[in-house]
Amino acid sequence: MRDFFKITCIVILCVFFINCKESGYVEVKDDKKQLVIKEFAGSKTCVSCHKQEFDKWQGSHHDLAMQIANDSTVLGNFDNINTKIDGVEYFFFKKNKEFFVRIKEIDASETEYKVTFTFGVTPLQQYLVDFDKGKKQVLRVTWDAIKNVWYHQYKGDQIEPHDWLHWTRGAQNWNTMCAECHSTNLEENYSLEDDSYNTTYSEINVACESCHGPANKHVTWATDDPKGIDTYILNGLNQNDQLNLCASCHARRTKLTFNLKTGENFEDQYLIQNLSTEFYHGDGQIEEEDYVYGSFLQSRMYAEGVKCSDCHDPHSLELKFEGNNLCTQCHVPADYNTKAHHFHKESTEASLCINCHMTGKVYMGNDFRRDHSFRIPRPDQSVTHETPNACNECHKDKSNQWAASTIVKWYGSERQPHFSDALLLSGKNNLSPTEIEELNTFINNLDFPEIARATVIENMNFTNQEQFSALVQSLNDSSAIIRYNALLKFRALSPQDRLSIALKHLNDSTRLVRIGAAQLVIGLDENTLGVNDKLNFTTARTELETMLFSNADFSSGRMQLGDYYLQKNNHKEAIKHYKMALVKDELLTPVYSNLATAYSLISDYENASVTLNKWIDLEPKASRPHYLKALLNFEKNKNEDAISELNIAIELNPNDTRSMYNIATYYFQDKKDLKLAESYIKRALKIEASNQDYKYLLALIYRDQGNAIASQKILQELDPNQ
Repeated sequence: MRDFFKITCIVILCVFFINCKESGYVEVKDDKKQLVIKEFAGSKTCVSCHKQEFDKWQGSHHDLAMQIANDSTVLGNFDNINTKIDGVEYFFFKKNKEFFVRIKEIDASETEYKVTFTFGVTPLQQYLVDFDKGKKQVLRVTWDAIKNVWYHQYKGDQIEPHDWLHWTRGAQNWNTMCAECHSTNLEENYSLEDDSYNTTYSEINVACESCHGPANKHVTWATDDPKGIDTYILNGLNQNDQLNLCASCHARRTKLTFNLKTGENFEDQYLIQNLSTEFYHGDGQIEEEDYVYGSFLQSRMYAEGVKCSDCHDPHSLELKFEGNNLCTQCHVPADYNTKAHHFHKESTEASLCINCHMTGKVYMGNDFRRDHSFRIPRPDQSVTHETPNACNECHKDKSNQWAASTIVKWYGSERQPHFSDALLLSGKNNLSPTEIEELNTFINNLDFPEIARATVIENMNFTNQEQFSALVQSLNDSSAIIRYNALLKFRALSPQDRLSIALKHLNDSTRLVRIGAAQLVIGLDENTLGVNDKLNFTTARTELETMLFSNADFSSGRMQLGDYYLQKNNHKEAIKHYKMALVKDELLTPVYSNLATAYSLISDYENASVTLNKWIDLEPKASRPHYLKALLNFEKNKNEDAISELNIAIELNPNDTRSMYNIATYYFQDKKDLKLAESYIKRALKIEASNQDYKYLLALIYRDQGNAIASQKILQELDPNQ
């Protein structure tokens, strides 16, 4: 018998954004870069005409995003300081006016490092160290600029040096994780072949042209023809234009292109992270860092056209007003800035709008950030789903039920329809037909935020014609992220059906959607396409490859490259990228599954087995590698060993119905043991009662046992028309 390893194409996430002056320029030796540099005038050029804005910007977090380490920029104490945090020993000292740290890791290895750059100023400051191959790494040990002490991010964790999260590894690599949003006109220049960087930038910090775009043409306009219509500069005057300037860095997102181009449409450069429960609470409230944009897209503010600059000064980055005066720019004070609305004593912390509608969380150890979804507290959801709510964040001694009852007492029992209800519902298992219908309607309801609707699409399993009809409708949505997420759901269909869907979107107006369409046709024979379709496919495939290669310095990016080549049956390239993914992060366990698959497909069973054994060593309690070892043994005709591995998988995961199904199938074949086959498939059906494959196998077992009535009953249930 045969089964196939599940190959998962994981969307790469730019998972970390490390809080990161030198006025001036870095010499760029790459000749091809010189032409780009010439488009950038530099912030010193701006001050003559824009002094007020320049003065506001100086000293801001953007201005101080990154600086060369010296006596005037380093805030941390390097005066021969010893400290030990989470088992790691540090000695901070100076030598010849330069800053150093000697680190003794938890594995007892000891190394001295020179600090070359500072990152950020308050509430924390981080430090960069130069490594080989052009890499810069961000020290885990961090300076608390409020308490004036050294501390650890991920407090309490002992991170092994081989872990991707260790400061010397990928998660804390400046080139990959930080640089694009902390310097101006940055080009990463990653070399795929030797895993090196030649990263360049025009200005070390977030200077004027980071937001306004290259200014040389603007300077020429101002000098030669200041009355011309086109000023050749980006201003972000409306919401869409402004978000295209801000969201590129203030978002958890995946890159679609190699380098950021200021002002370009967000979905032509990035894929926003959906409201996955890996990063958000089930109702969409922040859990991990989302950098604001993912939250703001959920908000009524966004729907009403509110811009970042309505609340924040774009140059100083400070709030435009203090306290509730910020909110009463739009919200009538007599209606909202009153005890009749908030039911708390006026002029107290409890009466501040933000403490009910912009709850927050501390990130990076001491950096409190507020949720920008501007939501109404829903303690009733907390009662059912254990999601956080603003009431109990203050009233920690009270229960969620107390808060929910108080809300009913103050505001009544009815709640306005809110997308969070659908988000929470879509996270459930075993949805009822009524619930599925409700969600099918939700994904096409334009009254709700696009990011919430896209997330529900991502969360749902589409299994019948009615669901796919709703999905087809969403392919015409005005939102690119809706169209993209809908397209990905068609990957499970037959090649012919996938191609039919993809051809309609390969020339979509937005790059993100074209990439989604290209993913549907990977591995299909493009020679069957007409001239125009083939041209569209080639363009979209090139954009997909650009996305893949632009994220290849991530371990998950290398895995996705491997998945891409595996789908194209280029097993050699797939194996190469899977192996590099494990060099970057040996704890990225999905790679082991896919690498073993690639080896198996070229009949290299020895390396496939070695790969799965390494996975078992890393995760001895994981059932999945044993399931895959069983399939491998079936390939090698070692059936008894395969059955043994499947039973281990079930022992480790009693809900592993796929292993039960495979054992039942094995014993059913050639009528080896129909009674044993029956017992295993019944175990599976107790867990997945509606699985049609499992029901069909039970019907066949009953048939071969001579129980025609029971067999026919199941078959009739599966197909009432037979």
